[in-house]
Amino acid sequence: MSAQETYETYYVPHSSKLPIFASLGIFLTVFGIGNILNSLTAGGTGLLGTWILLFGGLLMGTTLFFWFAQVIEENHKKLYSDQMNRSFVWGMSWFIFSEVMFFAAFFGALFYIRFFNIPWLAGEGYRGPNEMLWPNFVAEWPVLNNPDPEAFPGPAQIINPWGLPLVNTILLVSSSFTITLAHHGIKEGNRSKIINWLAATIALGLIFLVVQGYEYYHAYQDLGLTLASGIFGTTFFMLTGFHGAHVTLGTFMLIVMFFRSLKGHFEAEDCFGFEAAAWYWHFVDVVWLGLFVFVYVLGS
Repeated sequence: MSAQETYETYYVPHSSKLPIFASLGIFLTVFGIGNILNSLTAGGTGLLGTWILLFGGLLMGTTLFFWFAQVIEENHKKLYSDQMNRSFVWGMSWFIFSEVMFFAAFFGALFYIRFFNIPWLAGEGYRGPNEMLWPNFVAEWPVLNNPDPEAFPGPAQIINPWGLPLVNTILLVSSSFTITLAHHGIKEGNRSKIINWLAATIALGLIFLVVQGYEYYHAYQDLGLTLASGIFGTTFFMLTGFHGAHVTLGTFMLIVMFFRSLKGHFEAEDCFGFEAAAWYWHFVDVVWLGLFVFVYVLGS
């Protein structure tokens, strides 16, 4: 085969303003979250930060809508070569890897606090000034009696892992099977199988979010488990909260895939958009299994 026959073109789109709007949306979202946290710490309401967060999220969502619509249109016009498609695969792979590192940092913080900081505060090794500050502190996990209970009153109880967390675990594990069945529908060319199992996956994701929302309400109202209840509350809500945000994003991705399926998109040899969403969904499922074991079961 000649060099001319093996040559592949690499489609390069015209200059676009979408990356600028995406960067602005990310900045406003993060700035809004920071403003809310700082305001609440200072005794404020965080109203300004809330509006900035909502505007940033809306801007980011709108930008992604037009950006992905453009990518889908280019793909349908057959503008992408095999090399271009491989770049999409590698891009999604590195994105998921960055998410793995993101959660690894939070799990690392949880392990460091549990197995190093707490024992040090209770007297293991050289205590130093901690003994003068909190001489009666006893190491336990979860920490229900904080070293400074006046500033950080500990939670009265923790969440039973065999209640709502187990329900959510069953929901997410089930959703991994339903998204896989939808993928098989694409490979088989069975449009109704794709749509029905994808709809089931979306329903399971939405139910998960509702259950987690009720769990948070129960923790705040009945158990005294809040972000201000000490290190256990902080790590609990940081880990489960960020995971919930990822489930929300994954659900939106699946909803987009659902409407694309209704329009007849995806073929056995051209369905990476669906596969990328499915990879992401499997990732959040695996993270939840880690949360269920290390935060709920071993934290009870």
